[in-house]
Amino acid sequence: MAAPFATQHPAWARQASIYEVNIRQYTPEGTFRAFEAHLPRLQKMGVGILWLMPVYPIGQAHRKGTLGSYYSVQDYRAVNPEMGTLADLRHLVAEAHRRGMHVILDWVANHTSWDSKLAREHPEWFTKNAQGQFVAPVSDWQDVIDLDFTKPALRQYMTESLLYWVREADVDGYRCDVAGLVPTEFWNSSRAALEHLKPVFMLAEWDELHDPPFLQPGQFDPNTRLLEKAFDATYALRLRYLLDSVARGQQPVAAIDTYLRAERRKYPAGVYLMNFTSSHDINSWTGTEYERLGPNVQPQAVLAALLPGIPMVYSGQEAALQKRLKFFDKDPIPWNNYPLQDFYTRLLQLKKRNPALANGDACGQFTRLPTADQNVYAFVRHRPAGPEAVLVAVNLGPELRELPVPAAWGGAYQDVFVDQTFTLAPGAALPLPPHSYRVLERGPQTN
Repeated sequence: MAAPFATQHPAWARQASIYEVNIRQYTPEGTFRAFEAHLPRLQKMGVGILWLMPVYPIGQAHRKGTLGSYYSVQDYRAVNPEMGTLADLRHLVAEAHRRGMHVILDWVANHTSWDSKLAREHPEWFTKNAQGQFVAPVSDWQDVIDLDFTKPALRQYMTESLLYWVREADVDGYRCDVAGLVPTEFWNSSRAALEHLKPVFMLAEWDELHDPPFLQPGQFDPNTRLLEKAFDATYALRLRYLLDSVARGQQPVAAIDTYLRAERRKYPAGVYLMNFTSSHDINSWTGTEYERLGPNVQPQAVLAALLPGIPMVYSGQEAALQKRLKFFDKDPIPWNNYPLQDFYTRLLQLKKRNPALANGDACGQFTRLPTADQNVYAFVRHRPAGPEAVLVAVNLGPELRELPVPAAWGGAYQDVFVDQTFTLAPGAALPLPPHSYRVLERGPQTN
């Protein structure tokens, strides 16, 4: 029997950040070709993995809104004509590869649209109620119907469909919708099949530490073992909702330490958990960062990027997006000359270059710096074998605070956000204005 957590992460994911692409709302055209014009900007920003929200035709039956949900898939082996053609998708992936980025597709294995190709050709592959009728997997998801993964033929078809896009468009893996509602054995075998084609990156929408509120009692499985063989990463959902509470002052920053201990009890250090402050679901249904986090939007983004885990940025965050994007209708992102482009560039480029911030580094060390204030959180990430270190401090409160820096962490640093090299004297106090952040980098260039 293989050892637990035997997933081999692709080498190109080690220092990568993820960027979620909402093709429909990204440009007025809502096409692959129009989005492709943004690749030079995203490359400069330091993005490593582009996650494209579902690119497949959307069902007409029981459609929500005018355009429907991306997640109501009509055909697993076709491209949504609103976005372009298969040739356009291939061109986008090839151009991303040319720029050193990788591309993963959003995959919806759990359900299809009511009028899907599979519902028409293989109705026996679907869950039915006592009357023999199709059923929605979740009560609120009335535009989709549940697939029955006890059917071997369905599993084979789904695996072949995953292989199809790697072969046909050269994609580099998948983000898998509600992955914990699909049997882990299916994901394990599919990952093995994909690895015969190329090294892939697999992201699961799931967190064994967080029971999603949209599930019925008994639907949540806290022991899916998705990360052992099938997936490189899952969502850090429990951390996301905790950080929302911390930003609102409902919990002290010390609750982060309690979470990190729980995370380490559940998962070994070599796994990736995806940290973020917004996503397509959160933005549309829970609220924008500015609604939820108020003046702590940027300090929270610093935590999401630099706490252990793989960071994700959602379309429009670099535009300081202050509206909830419509989910089922056209609603283009107002880019406003990208006011936070430089902010995210500095964060993601730091993540990309500094070995102390590597994803899933079992040798990397996280040292919490003591703070007296319940609104100040500070830590150092470093590697025992090298000089590189990143010191991070955020003040989520409304008052000026100072962080006393332990003598062990004095020395020469580069201030990542002000392009200043300076020496931090042992025992010095680092000033932290209200709702602010400091990110100091130490490496060969500052020693």
